[in-house]
Amino acid sequence: MSRVQRIRDALTTRHLPSDVWLIVAAVALAGLGWVMVSSASVGLLENSYHYARQHGIFLFLAILACFFMLCVPMEAWRQNAALILLVSIFMLALVLLIGQEVNGSKRWISLPGPLPSLQVSELGKIGLIFYMAAFMSRFTYDLRRRALSMWRPLAVLAVPAGLLFLAPDFGGMVVYTVCVIGMLMMSGASLTLLFGSGGVLAAGAVMMVVMEPYRLARWTSFLDPWADQFATGYQLTQALIAFGRGHVTGTGLGNSVQKLHYLPEAHTDFIFAVIAEELGMIGAILVVLLFTLLITRAMLIGRRAELAGHLFGAYVSYGIGFVIAAQAFINMAVSSGLLPTKGLTLPLISYGGSSLLVTGIMIGLLLRVDAETRHRPRRVSTPYKSRHEPRLS
Repeated sequence: MSRVQRIRDALTTRHLPSDVWLIVAAVALAGLGWVMVSSASVGLLENSYHYARQHGIFLFLAILACFFMLCVPMEAWRQNAALILLVSIFMLALVLLIGQEVNGSKRWISLPGPLPSLQVSELGKIGLIFYMAAFMSRFTYDLRRRALSMWRPLAVLAVPAGLLFLAPDFGGMVVYTVCVIGMLMMSGASLTLLFGSGGVLAAGAVMMVVMEPYRLARWTSFLDPWADQFATGYQLTQALIAFGRGHVTGTGLGNSVQKLHYLPEAHTDFIFAVIAEELGMIGAILVVLLFTLLITRAMLIGRRAELAGHLFGAYVSYGIGFVIAAQAFINMAVSSGLLPTKGLTLPLISYGGSSLLVTGIMIGLLLRVDAETRHRPRRVSTPYKSRHEPRLS
């Protein structure tokens, strides 16, 4: 037996009841996130442990949501996918009417009593993934053989994306779009039309940037943040200072200076900069590797489900993988100066109840798809049959 084969046999989860590597990546990211939120939020309020305590509560609720999704069959979500999407669209519309406006954007609905605000765009990701997965699992043949059949998922995408545009939530629009385009690509849709659609969307994004002065200011400050480092370039310059102070090994856990009212939103949008400052390049690379492991396992779970005939579960896994990949990449790229400033949380790490809850739901769905693929017999599926042809019994 070759050395490569021995390593592969040692790392495989084929004979285990679940995908251990997915669990390891999720637990490691969640644990690191709790520690870093506790560190980054010190000094923000009189009670230094407020955000740490709240994050712990959110994390507990996310774990409960994960176990709940693990116990519900995927078929139940497939049958109600359209209803879930309609509820998501209704909530996206509702937030425009009664939503809480923060920094010029309506993204949150205030809940009564001590309950935290609900970020509707986070929950909308689940509805969009369910509907697209149900559509693609049913019309796989049409998507692969009839190029223009992809107009329907793109038309459905336009509805929540348009509502996010009105919020405005440009980052959410990008994540939604990457999710749907990625799922269409994995379903075998025409790459020519996908790239063409991507080009049209990119042109639209450029027009949106040019039309809004604040977006144009973000782009110009992104290109040269030091030209106006105390105004439009303030967030990015403070993040870059945090990266510079971290060097290779970091300043040590809890020793960040930038989190002390220099770096805005240090416990949410720019927590990756605090990680780079306190844990250095080594800590930042570790976070990237953990996200790479998590996304890779999501895609592998989807691939195994597709080969076993569980098409709905496969496309759900692909959609989750693309959502986490897009959001993690955008957050880390913004913090390191690769992209313009955009308010997106880092999944499993940033402070935020809605983000943690939805990510916990996604992890539970991945584990459920993996469990059904492992413990159920291979399905007789008809991915290459049109809806007009008789199905196999």
